[in-house]
Amino acid sequence: MNQRERLMAFLNNEPVDRVPIWLLFPYHRYGAYADVHSIPQYRPIIDLALDMAVWLNRRSFRIPLYEPQVKIWNEEEKTDSGFIQRQIVAYGDIRLTKEVCSGPAGKFIKKHLANEGDLDAFMNMPFLLDEKLIIKELEPKIALWRREAAEFPRHLGAMMNDLGEPIGVIYNMAELDELSVWSITAARKIETLLDKLMIRYRTVYRHLLEQDVGEVFFLVGSELASPPMVSRKTFQRWIVPYAKELINMVHSYGKKVIQHYHGQIKEILPDFLEMAPDALHTIESPPTGNCTLTEAFNILGDRIGIIGNIQYDEFRRLTPAQMDRTVRTCLEECRGRRFMLSPTAGPYEPVISERQRDNYMQFLRSGWQYGRVNP
Repeated sequence: MNQRERLMAFLNNEPVDRVPIWLLFPYHRYGAYADVHSIPQYRPIIDLALDMAVWLNRRSFRIPLYEPQVKIWNEEEKTDSGFIQRQIVAYGDIRLTKEVCSGPAGKFIKKHLANEGDLDAFMNMPFLLDEKLIIKELEPKIALWRREAAEFPRHLGAMMNDLGEPIGVIYNMAELDELSVWSITAARKIETLLDKLMIRYRTVYRHLLEQDVGEVFFLVGSELASPPMVSRKTFQRWIVPYAKELINMVHSYGKKVIQHYHGQIKEILPDFLEMAPDALHTIESPPTGNCTLTEAFNILGDRIGIIGNIQYDEFRRLTPAQMDRTVRTCLEECRGRRFMLSPTAGPYEPVISERQRDNYMQFLRSGWQYGRVNP
């Protein structure tokens, strides 16, 4: 099997010759990660990964959140102890401000939505919901995607779209302690806002699917409103129905879905069965998370493939010999199950140590050595 065949067999719950290995490295530059292809320290890792790893070329399609009449600008103010950076979002009498205060005591951030009054104002913003305008914004991004897809070696894996979910907009705008409180005091307001935002997500997903843009869709949102920050009941209202609808839409076009989740997942794992992605990344064992791979398989069976779960910090901390043992232990725990080996996070550091470089390479070699289905 080549890397693509191995990936698609995993996502289809079909037999594989060996456990797929995913580094999370994109084939083209991706803004959330270090530009690994232009950094010499990553070069030997990439050379090895081209032979051993599945590549999911993660791409985004960022479009404006608001209609053009909403104005956004940045300001900076010097103070006696540092400076304040502001981003102002304004529409009519509405003015929402994010502040980043930097000084000797550190950095302090106040988000745009710092109280329920801000939330009420945000709900009255004119979001970009018009289908024709959204499609117009998408067209140049689709053209770029097609160029990148033509450059991507098909045998390595698949193009993967990261389009977001409605909760992501609110999460990025709001103070998180306020969001927790609003799950009790303003839940219906949040749900009204999610319903409104879902209009644009339906349009984006549907248009890309109709244009055959993307083979795998990466949903990042479930971790943004989940226990212990909010209750499982809130998770079931703010996350499950929206993700389920998007996943069903993707599946209706014959495409695949990987959901992403960091943190305390055990309580809500049954809810992923309802959302029904093809795979889930990443299950985190204690102390980082609260669920072992064995516990996850006991809940999910083979209905959802599991991707994980070597902690990113282990690549910094372990010796290569320890990394070898860690990978081997992980693969033994998952032997015979629907599993893909990966780190828990992507390569976001532009400078890595020699140890981290060596551990990436050991991770690949050990995954390849111990990952044969019939060793």
